[in-house]
Amino acid sequence: MTANARSAESAHLPIDRPELLACYRKMRTIREFEERLHVDFSRGDIPGFVHLYAGEEAAGVGILHHLHDGDRIASTHRGHGHCIAKGVDVVAMMKEIYGRTGGSCNGKGGSMHIADLSKGMMGANGILGAGAPLICGAALAAKFRGKGEVGITFTGDGASNQGTFLESLNLAAVWNLPVIFVIENNGYAESTSRDYATAVDSYVDRAAGFGIPGVTVDGTDFFAVHEAAGELIRRAREGGGPSLLECKMVRFYGHFEGDAQTYRGPGELDEIRANRDCLKLFSAKVTAAGALAQAELDAIDREVAALIERAVQEAKAAPQPTAADLLTDVYVSY
Repeated sequence: MTANARSAESAHLPIDRPELLACYRKMRTIREFEERLHVDFSRGDIPGFVHLYAGEEAAGVGILHHLHDGDRIASTHRGHGHCIAKGVDVVAMMKEIYGRTGGSCNGKGGSMHIADLSKGMMGANGILGAGAPLICGAALAAKFRGKGEVGITFTGDGASNQGTFLESLNLAAVWNLPVIFVIENNGYAESTSRDYATAVDSYVDRAAGFGIPGVTVDGTDFFAVHEAAGELIRRAREGGGPSLLECKMVRFYGHFEGDAQTYRGPGELDEIRANRDCLKLFSAKVTAAGALAQAELDAIDREVAALIERAVQEAKAAPQPTAADLLTDVYVSY
């Protein structure tokens, strides 16, 4: 099939071929990055704690595809996917997770505290719900700059019960901030079922209590996330104020690496891997529509695998920080 024929047949898809390829590449990069960390952590190669984003790629990429470097995001302890989707360098991320110099934060942050302000990535955060008040500050600054920039904060279904998150909803509404609160609802707050710990049926209902509009989407459907996020981000850029986006999604691994996942039902992991894998769903849709050929996706898979292998080898070869490095990055001169 020629490129023109593919273009004609895929006219109903919301984004064009180059963007489809770019989004698939980012999703595949997140998946390969996380799958490799799963293996390397189990071997004892990686220090500290690791929380993997595998299975949730469609949400991070579908939302952040709409942003540019001037837009800010605040992430969570499960932040690798947000970093990659926002454009943070993958090799520098790997060095950071391995605790080596040349990492995104020179090996001082590790998995849960990767940041890159040049990309608008304010940082992953080990404190549950802490990104919400931080992004309100970034959104307030964006509002005063008047350049149409927005802020997005990611929060898990469990962290959304933190008081700081609810206070941030109120603050954003009162100040009419250009911010989108994203609830990544993967069904479990660590090991506690969302249905057990949260009183409302939908997080959109919670947003309504603060006068904030919201929408719930299937977080495994890249196109549903992309469309909903695009509308909310456009609204925020145009002065429409805050909103909430709930993405119902799945995670392929435990809350953290080493989680025995005894709270999972029999066959649950097999079912979501088989039927709710967002990369499989994306590939099936774009190839069925004639938008992309399977060979193109396979080529990206090979390129990404090579990138991740290179990132790991460079991370392992990079030197560890020295004792003198403890005294750097402590103060900032303005």
